[in-house]
Amino acid sequence: MTMVLVVEDNPINRDVLGRRLERRKFIVRYAEDGPTGVHMATELKPDLILMDIGLGEQMDGWEATRQIKANDETKDIPIIALTASAFASDREKSLKAGCCDFDTKPVDLPRLLSKMNLWLQPAKIDGEALAKQA
Repeated sequence: MTMVLVVEDNPINRDVLGRRLERRKFIVRYAEDGPTGVHMATELKPDLILMDIGLGEQMDGWEATRQIKANDETKDIPIIALTASAFASDREKSLKAGCCDFDTKPVDLPRLLSKMNLWLQPAKIDGEALAKQA
């Protein structure tokens, strides 16, 4: 089964998203802030991380992402940024920090699942791209 780490400081958002993912057979683990998210990424090595960008004053999601991507043990874990802000500048900043994708809140679950599935199958995607080039 696929493990997803949800880094989200809002308990309601964490609970709702987590339950929706669990119903779709994901193993879900939670971190309430950036430092805990960085630690849990190293400890658990999840298949994918959903990173809230607005995590509070201690460490925002961009900094947590930079730290996860700077660690050789966790640098290859795909991270999807989640934020209530739909500004293009936030998307750009998320990608620059190391996120592979970006999605807005409130979460549109079918859209988010589509993005998750895309990033959970990089070997298949890379293989298809190579086959098309041949």
